[in-house]
Amino acid sequence: MAIMDRFRGSSPTPASSTADPEKRPHAQLSTADRFRPRIILMAVLVSMGGFIFGYDTGQISGFLEMDDFLRRFGDQTDPETGKPAFSNSRSGTIVSLLSIGTLIGALIAAPVADKFGRKYSICFWNIIFCVGVIVQVCTTDTWYQIAIGRWVAGLGVGALSVLTPMYQSETAPRYVRGALVSCYQLFITLGIFTAYCINFGTAENQSRRAWRLPMALGFIWPVIMGLGMLTLRESPRWAYRKGKIDEARKTIALSYSVPEDHPEVEREIKEIKSKLDAERAGGGQHPWYEIFTGPRMAYRTILGISLQALQQLTGANFYFYYGTTIFESVGLPNAYVTSIILGAVNFGTTFPGLYIVEKFGRRPALITGGLWMFMCFMVFASLGHFALDQDNPQSSSSIGYAMIVFACLFIAGFAMTWGPIVWAVVGEIYPSRYRAKCMALATASNWVWNFLISFFTPYITGAIDYRYGYIFAACCLTGAAVVYFFVCESHGRTLEEIDTMYILHVNPIKSKHWEPPEGDELPNLDNTYLAPGARGINKKQEARAPEQLRQESIATPGDIPESSGARR
Repeated sequence: MAIMDRFRGSSPTPASSTADPEKRPHAQLSTADRFRPRIILMAVLVSMGGFIFGYDTGQISGFLEMDDFLRRFGDQTDPETGKPAFSNSRSGTIVSLLSIGTLIGALIAAPVADKFGRKYSICFWNIIFCVGVIVQVCTTDTWYQIAIGRWVAGLGVGALSVLTPMYQSETAPRYVRGALVSCYQLFITLGIFTAYCINFGTAENQSRRAWRLPMALGFIWPVIMGLGMLTLRESPRWAYRKGKIDEARKTIALSYSVPEDHPEVEREIKEIKSKLDAERAGGGQHPWYEIFTGPRMAYRTILGISLQALQQLTGANFYFYYGTTIFESVGLPNAYVTSIILGAVNFGTTFPGLYIVEKFGRRPALITGGLWMFMCFMVFASLGHFALDQDNPQSSSSIGYAMIVFACLFIAGFAMTWGPIVWAVVGEIYPSRYRAKCMALATASNWVWNFLISFFTPYITGAIDYRYGYIFAACCLTGAAVVYFFVCESHGRTLEEIDTMYILHVNPIKSKHWEPPEGDELPNLDNTYLAPGARGINKKQEARAPEQLRQESIATPGDIPESSGARR
């Protein structure tokens, strides 16, 4: 029996449950049917964008402690050991310039991908990353060449952080779309762990090979991804927008392993067409400021920016960027081993995180994770400031080991909750028309705070030592509060239902129990804009809207009766 012959609904469902293609009923598929070779190949190749990011993040903390790296690029002498060392300004600049590049890359990736396509844009940004690696590897003793190389590499990392989830969500079959997008976060953790292991293997080498080898190995991952992408097809959504309907149809058919005239292919093509028609209603071009003036868009845009900022302010990168340095300072014999432990915990606990988000939902996971990380940072900061002998850490090594335990507990909580789930929530709360712009702003917020934390951490820890952890603890608590009061539960909802909850001002605290109107098409931003006289569409735009679309439109949200659990 063909795989797609199993896509049959078992019972009738309300229109509100089937308006989004990801929620249409279909029979259960076996694991082998879901994860066919083509799907696995796409998951591995495209998720390499996350691996590249994770690897580049993980390797720098080890470089800052390598003897040859310090001799070549250090700008001062450690008064206690007499060995070369970095000033806060130089180490902060080397670490944080990657984040400046990622911010710029994230902002310009979407328009480039819209013009030239997702596939070739991904190839291009992998080339840019390779250029950054070459600039770093070729240096001998010029520290700012390392910093500039990291900035160039950051352009590629930032662009891939937008394009990787975008390509996966637009190309993957609907029944594995969530799993493939989650692979991006999984590969980030794998990249960090791999970098820690390689640093451990080369750390004892006293030549420049100690840091050049891990750095040069970073060239392999973008080559694999860039060449591998050439074997994959262009996103069907982008192809359809460019008028390449036959190409889009063939790509979808290959993704589902069915003939091009299969009902599932027709369903996907129809969905793409309806979304594009809705987006083009009123003239096809919508000003950028509608991400703030559209129905409940200011609320959602600011919420996404805040969630991404708070993901950084949980303090996870405090460990990833400066983990080796932190645990050297507590007197542990081999801080590289500690980094490997943190990386392994981060990678291993991401797997149960994929189960938690589907089992318990977004809100409970994020709230519990925020409270858990708050507790861990409070203990870590208190032990470091009040119990650890900072003048002679070896005399209080048991305190140092206890700090590592709570660092691991923190990383586990982050990897299972705020690490992957924030990306999922931010991708769900926006309507299709504004998703690219809003996600670009949210991602930019993530990278801005990534830069601020990586640059100023050496100064702050130098001034207030481990009390810095109290700041992150407060941010974790704030994150839990923001989710509790402002984020609607989206688990098990269609994208249309999520859009409706925000438009109808559903109370986030009670959103888990909200029920959509039975038997009626749900109000959402896309079809709201198709209504004559609806908010956001003027008379001139209305005259250009297709007659067929206007006939199929619904009333504005204000004309829809309240349903149980919803409020205006």
